[in-house]
Amino acid sequence: MSSQDIPPSDASLCVQTSPHARAKRKIAALMEEVENLRQDKATKRRKTTYYVSQGRAIRRMVALYTPIEDLIAENDRRCEVDEFSDATPENRENRLQRGYIEFVKILPWVHEKLTGLGLEETEDMLRKLKRGADSARGDDTGTLKELVASWVNIEYNPTPLIRTDDKHHRGFVNDACGKLLCPAEWRWGDAVVRAGIRDRTTAFIVSENSWPTFMYENYQADPTKLEHGLFKSKLLIMGFKAIFTSPSSANEVDGDGDGANIIENNRRARRRSDQAKVKTCVASIIGMRKVTPRAIAYATCQIRFALSNISSWRTVDGDFDYQIFWDNIVDFFEDPPGPAARARVEELLEWWTRSVFGRNHREDLTMDVVSKMSVSALAAQRHEMENAMFDSD
Repeated sequence: MSSQDIPPSDASLCVQTSPHARAKRKIAALMEEVENLRQDKATKRRKTTYYVSQGRAIRRMVALYTPIEDLIAENDRRCEVDEFSDATPENRENRLQRGYIEFVKILPWVHEKLTGLGLEETEDMLRKLKRGADSARGDDTGTLKELVASWVNIEYNPTPLIRTDDKHHRGFVNDACGKLLCPAEWRWGDAVVRAGIRDRTTAFIVSENSWPTFMYENYQADPTKLEHGLFKSKLLIMGFKAIFTSPSSANEVDGDGDGANIIENNRRARRRSDQAKVKTCVASIIGMRKVTPRAIAYATCQIRFALSNISSWRTVDGDFDYQIFWDNIVDFFEDPPGPAARARVEELLEWWTRSVFGRNHREDLTMDVVSKMSVSALAAQRHEMENAMFDSD
């Protein structure tokens, strides 16, 4: 095109083009912008879904009430403490730090994320993790509300039976629930004790400073040997399995636990390409192969709440503080007074793991253990014989 053919320009120096061509370019640009927005929205949605789903383990495995921010703050504080400082951390600080360790153990990617994200992104991530944590706690509360009522009805056959859809007639007004909630130092069969608890007299204050009877084997406690049978009740095992393996597995508590079989079946089902969608148990999702103290504390609090007559989740029920109760349970396991108590704790945790997951120990088959077994030993011997034959030649 010669200079004579170029349309004269106006004062803005623009070179006139076809209105149709300009419209097409504008539409293309807008469509690209919409597509970018759609992709950004999809990315944010996937990220939200991921964080929320990952957060579902936090209340169950890390801390029932403590904000995640407190765990992170305690770890940061310890990173900044002078290594030569002689200050001894308080019990609460140690509990927080152990919580942070559990936090990064069940969510291994979190520690690095916290290092790389900005303040707003970190707050957004923690907010979504908390949403998932609270959602899971709510789901478990609803599940156990029905199951615990059914189990108590079967165990005690109260008249009238406890309604599975209503909590107003539970708690100490109900003899069956009252017996299970009764502090270990008292005997529910004593009419004076029952009346004192129900009237909430100062002589019979029910608080987090007492171990409820439902936590004991056969629901019986010896006030002179309070550790004997503690955390060994059938109701605790059933509640734990309902949360972490499956509600149906909760009925199998008399023999060795079947949790390991459930996890393995879940894993194999997911690997089959022709398998329909499988509902995976919590233990399989979070990789739980052994029972942990904080998981026991979580299940215990959930069962205590299910036996009570309060209808909405809260920290304090009358004189009973659930947060301190959770702390007391965690400290029993994680902060024993000496080596003898620690050995009993380890034995108790092993009993729990066997009760829930059975006698399977595949997670303990480390490379060092396998290297000492006959298959590896024979392989090594065959290599030695080959080398000996080669050297003789």
